[in-house]
Amino acid sequence: MGVSPYAELVFDAQGDADPAGLRAVADIDATDLLVFAHGWNSDRPASIRLFDRFYAPFAGLVGPGVRLGYAGVVWPSIRFPDEPIPDFDSLMGPDASAADTALDAATRRALAEFWPGHGAQLDRAAELLAARPESEDALAEFGLLVRRLAGVGGTEAGGTAGGGAVRVASGGGGTPDRGVPAIFAEDVREVCQALADGLAAASSDPSAPGRSAAGERRALWNGAKELLRQATYYEMKKRAGAVGERGLGPALTELAARRPGLRVHLVGHSFGGRVAAFSLRAVPAGARHVKSLTLLQGAFSHYAFADRLPHDSRRGGALRGMHRRVDGPVVACHSKHDAALRVFYPLASRMAGDSAGLLGFDERWGAIGHDGVQAVPGAVRLTLAAALRSGVPASGCVSVDAASVVRRGGPPAGAHSDICHAELARVVVAAGRMGR
Repeated sequence: MGVSPYAELVFDAQGDADPAGLRAVADIDATDLLVFAHGWNSDRPASIRLFDRFYAPFAGLVGPGVRLGYAGVVWPSIRFPDEPIPDFDSLMGPDASAADTALDAATRRALAEFWPGHGAQLDRAAELLAARPESEDALAEFGLLVRRLAGVGGTEAGGTAGGGAVRVASGGGGTPDRGVPAIFAEDVREVCQALADGLAAASSDPSAPGRSAAGERRALWNGAKELLRQATYYEMKKRAGAVGERGLGPALTELAARRPGLRVHLVGHSFGGRVAAFSLRAVPAGARHVKSLTLLQGAFSHYAFADRLPHDSRRGGALRGMHRRVDGPVVACHSKHDAALRVFYPLASRMAGDSAGLLGFDERWGAIGHDGVQAVPGAVRLTLAAALRSGVPASGCVSVDAASVVRRGGPPAGAHSDICHAELARVVVAAGRMGR
């Protein structure tokens, strides 16, 4: 690491912490501790590089009375090596082509670690992706394999992809579970076609997905590969919430007990934003150790902090009122150039039976990293230039349009990981009242 003092908070998939990491963080001599949680498309080497690159500008931005400490939150994630990460490709080595439906060796190994004990299913899925058979039954088989890997099981209530929807049952019958995303509950062919269309929409190639029969078949299997990718994201969403609420939140509370004067500043990228935000559920009422939360392209609902959902006034967001447990602002940086959140997050989030269909943006399923905080009265919206010029409010929810810098990246994720900018570091400093 190019910054010091630095330590890591390491959690397993259930949120259990490595005690050595907590001791190391508690020993850091600092007035202010930056705690950065990486996102879903990351293994540990990539996470360390991300922490190092993002933390680099901070020492030159804070005031003379601030002694910074740095922590990285490492939690079980997975990286698909065919997703380009801006500024990281040369560090991570050559990536596979996103247009290649086959699974490269690195991705296959990562999936085996991510889903231990499912080697035979992964081998068959990889075989189908490499062969791209024309059979509708093969596509239906692939969909069922992905559902089983995702832990949603499945019973075939409507036949194969060519003969009706393959539904995920909730209790032995054929009715789909409303808690299962539509990508796992709807007709496999329709889902793969919708994902292929999404890939085309996220691509800079206006001719995708192919006009010939062979091109259309490749595009359909590209959609199938995206379905597999979405299955890992589905697991990451559940895992990120558990790591935040059961792991990071209690760890920070214990840290506050050991170091009562330490000011903690949470930062989260992508599903790491979910980790950081859900840690607030474990912050005791009245506690004041979390001084700011900055979300970089956060991959969770833009209604998360709402007391009432616009489409259902009887319900609130998953984190309703939790922004009040931050003794400072909750800042959500968002960008229209983030294809992962603009296109694929809504696809993965919609529930089975949603009448809006699969493709196209539906505001009910929008991500906070796509258009910022929604349905929270008094929430402030700023351009990045305004935030850098005048700072951010001292409390409450703040949305910062960061599209002027978060703009680079290829398909399928777009600019989702383009976050290592001094301007975003300055936003974190402003949120934490650490500036000169």
